[in-house]
Amino acid sequence: MEIISSTAVDLSRMVVSGEISAREVAQTFLDRIAKIDPQIHAFLHVDPRWTLSLADAVDAKRAAGKRLGPLAGVPVALKDILCTRGVPTTCGSRILENFVPPYSSTCVEKLLAADAVFVGKANMDEFAMGSSTENSAFGPTANPWDPSRIPGGSSGGSAASVAARMATLAVGSDTGGSIRQPAALCGVVGLKPTYGRVSRYGLVAFASSLDQIGPFASNVRDAARVLGVIAGHDPLDSTSIPAEVDDYEAALGDMKGVRVGVPREYFTEGLDGEVEARVRAALSVLEGLGARIVEVTLPHTPYAVATYYIVATAEASSNLARYDGVHYGYRRPGTSDIIELYCKTRESGFGAEVKRRIMLGTFVLSSGFYDAYYLKGLKVRRLIKDDFDAAFKTVDVIAGPTSPTAAFKMGEKVEDPLSMYLCDIFTISANLAGIPAVSVPCGFTSGGLPVGLQFTGKVLDERTLLSVAAAYEAATKFPTIPEALSWKEARG
Repeated sequence: MEIISSTAVDLSRMVVSGEISAREVAQTFLDRIAKIDPQIHAFLHVDPRWTLSLADAVDAKRAAGKRLGPLAGVPVALKDILCTRGVPTTCGSRILENFVPPYSSTCVEKLLAADAVFVGKANMDEFAMGSSTENSAFGPTANPWDPSRIPGGSSGGSAASVAARMATLAVGSDTGGSIRQPAALCGVVGLKPTYGRVSRYGLVAFASSLDQIGPFASNVRDAARVLGVIAGHDPLDSTSIPAEVDDYEAALGDMKGVRVGVPREYFTEGLDGEVEARVRAALSVLEGLGARIVEVTLPHTPYAVATYYIVATAEASSNLARYDGVHYGYRRPGTSDIIELYCKTRESGFGAEVKRRIMLGTFVLSSGFYDAYYLKGLKVRRLIKDDFDAAFKTVDVIAGPTSPTAAFKMGEKVEDPLSMYLCDIFTISANLAGIPAVSVPCGFTSGGLPVGLQFTGKVLDERTLLSVAAAYEAATKFPTIPEALSWKEARG
């Protein structure tokens, strides 16, 4: 149990010191996955031989007297949208069901260089399109706190794997809240870095101007360590920012004098009363730690969802055009005409939500509608960014709810796409503005479901963002799941 409940920082220290072997750690987590994942379905692909070979390489490196990396022997789950050489990468879609990449993403390569050990590829909404992980072609993931409920999305498998302690860390992607929202609903930490802070090379694209890779962890320090590993300029990604990587761990925990902005637009109709109560209690904790609470306004927040679903779907329509049954991936058999091949392959290879977004994106880009929708969406996106720029002239970070509700029942919103889209009302603005944001646990509803508190920061100022999050975390210490089969006891 000590191995399962240990932080990434502690596990790495134990492996480096020889107190425990990377193989022992890996086998412990593989056993736990075999026991628990049939109930949760956090993983799409687990290969013990692959995992143990990575662990053995770490142990061999230590035996040879070589210096080990900052994630030595730490079990990591990878969202199945990150290309991983020689390992299936499906994006939760039938159209890529048998795709095995010939290369790994920059993020995966950096984690390997840090001596992390991968325990599997995590389930997700198909092509990262969804807020519940119910859109996976291979079945939904359950929330470890209540398996009748969703874990959030689109990185629901990644969040659930950390919450249920089937992995110490996980990596996901965030296009409109796909790291932070499932982190909130599963009671873990989830970080979306500044756009361009982490290379997107090898990340299968949903919306290229919005996608960003980031970590899941059980605590802020672990998340900071992962960011220090995966951040940095990459010449293979033209949007990668050529900026130095901060020592994120060294800055953790100082709150005094920090100005915390609270947007009045985040506490309006649609916010669940229990979620609001937990978030307001968190603001009182921050004030008690020496922070100065300042009301700010983000006036274009009401337009964020509409703007996002214009910009993101337009980019998705373009990015997903490559899945045509010709180049790679699934091909519908029994068709001879090339146009019929395209149509039949995409019709049967894509799920309903992906097709919905492709059609919406194609519409807003079409002749006669480009100016009315897409161009206008880009203009409003700029206004949303200007709102944050103005607010950050008077505050250091912005705080508010991550999700308007706690985890809802499986199937509750499947037939109501608009209701599902509104789950991201508090997260999508950070993607549109390209700024960093992190979700940390801030308590539970009366039904024992986790609630998340979101901090949003200035461009490339993850250092301050994580410092504030760590200070709040240290002052609260909410329970986690030490045994994923003991949900009631763990809720405290």
